[in-house]
Amino acid sequence: MNAPANLPGTAADCGPAQPLRQRGQHEVFCGLTSIIWLHRKMQDAFFLVVGSRTCAHLMQSAAGVMIFAEPRFATAVIDERDLAGMADVHEELDKVVAKLLSRRPDIRLLVLVGSCPSEVIKLDLAKAAERQGALHGPAVRFLHYSGSGIETTFTQGEDNFLAALVENLPAEPADAKPSLIIAGALADVVEDQFRRIFEALGLGPISFLPPRSSTALPHVGPNTRLLLAQPFLGEMAKTLERRGARHLMAPFPLGEEGTTAWLKAAADAFGIEPGRFAAITGPGRARAKLAVEKSRPTLEGKRIFFFPDSQLEPAMARFLHRELGCDIVEIGTPFLHRHHLAGEFELLPDNVFVSEGQDVDRQLDRCRAQKPDLVVCGMGLANPLEAEGIATKWSIELVFTPVQGYEQAGDLAELFVRPFARRERLKVSA
Repeated sequence: MNAPANLPGTAADCGPAQPLRQRGQHEVFCGLTSIIWLHRKMQDAFFLVVGSRTCAHLMQSAAGVMIFAEPRFATAVIDERDLAGMADVHEELDKVVAKLLSRRPDIRLLVLVGSCPSEVIKLDLAKAAERQGALHGPAVRFLHYSGSGIETTFTQGEDNFLAALVENLPAEPADAKPSLIIAGALADVVEDQFRRIFEALGLGPISFLPPRSSTALPHVGPNTRLLLAQPFLGEMAKTLERRGARHLMAPFPLGEEGTTAWLKAAADAFGIEPGRFAAITGPGRARAKLAVEKSRPTLEGKRIFFFPDSQLEPAMARFLHRELGCDIVEIGTPFLHRHHLAGEFELLPDNVFVSEGQDVDRQLDRCRAQKPDLVVCGMGLANPLEAEGIATKWSIELVFTPVQGYEQAGDLAELFVRPFARRERLKVSA
C-alpha cells in the first residue's frame, strides 16, 4: 500500500481508524438513479418521481434502454406554476396518480420519490402518500422517500427506499422460528444462486429484501437474522434492528473470499456443521478461484485509486487486493460505516489510505500525484481523467452488473481488466 503524497489537505496516516474527512465539492449521482435497478426488482411496484423536468431528463437518459419497454417509473413534473403556488400541488398529483393507475392496473405499490427537499418542491411527500393511500388503498399501497441530490448519493436511494419498506413489514409471530433476511437488491440470477446454496445448507426460512413482489414482504422480529448483501444500507439496517432483527457481521459477497465469509456468517448463526458447509460451498469456491485467476496476469501489481461514489469501494478494494494482488492507493467513499465495513477492513492492510466524503479538486491532486494505473470513479470524472492518460472504470457499472457470489467472481474481475484491454487495442489501432 502506498501513502499519498503530502499534498495540502491530506494527512500522512489516514487509515480506516482515522480516515481523511473532507466536505468540499463532490461529484456523485443523486439518489434518484437507484430507481434504475429498483424498478426491475419489484414486478408490481411503480416509482413516481415528483420533480422537475431536469429530473425527468436524468431518468430518461440514465435508463435510455427502457424507452422501448413499458417502464415502472415516471416523473410527475413540478413546473413554475406549481412552485409559484398558482396550482394546488396535491390536486395536480391526484390527477397524475389517477391517470397512472387507470393505465396500469397491475400496480400494487406506488412509491413517491422526492427529487428535492420539501422546501423546494412545496410538497410534503409523507402527507401526499397518506392522501393517495386514502384515495386508492387498500388495493394500492403508497410509500415515499427522498432521492434528492442535495441530501443523498445514488446508492442512498436504495437505502431510503428499503428503510421505508421495512416500516411496512409485518411483525413475526411470538413463536416464530429463527429466520434470515438478506437485504439489498440483487439480480434475480444471483438471488436464485444464493437461495439454492442456503437451501442446500438446510438454513432458513430465508427472505430477500426487496422481494420480487410487494405482497411477499417478510416478517420481522427478535428471531430475525439480518445479512446485508450491499454495504450502503445503513438506515435500513437501523430500522430493521429497531424492529428486533439481529445483524450478522460479515464481509460482502464479492469474490470467492467475501462470498465464503458472508455465507459462513449465516451458517454459523444457524448452527450449520463446518463439514457440511465446506462440502456445500466447496465446488463454488473452486469455480470462483479458477475464474478470478484468469484476470490475475493483467491486474497483479496494478495500483488502483477509488474516488467516492457507490459505497462499494472498501469491499471492491478488498477483492482486488486479496484475490488479484492489486495495490490500493486510496479508498474514497461517500460515507464510512465502520460497523458494517469492519469485516472488510480486517482483510485490508492497516495502512491503506481511506478518505470519507470529498473535496474533489484536492482528491484529483492526490490522484495525479500518485499516478495510479486505474481510477474507479463516477462518469463525470472519467472522461477528464482519460484525457489526461489515466485509465478509468465507471463505478456505476459495479452497481448495475451482477457481481455477487461465486458464479460472478470471474465477471467482477473481468470488469477491471477491460480498461487495460481497451488501451491495448487502441495501441494496436494507432
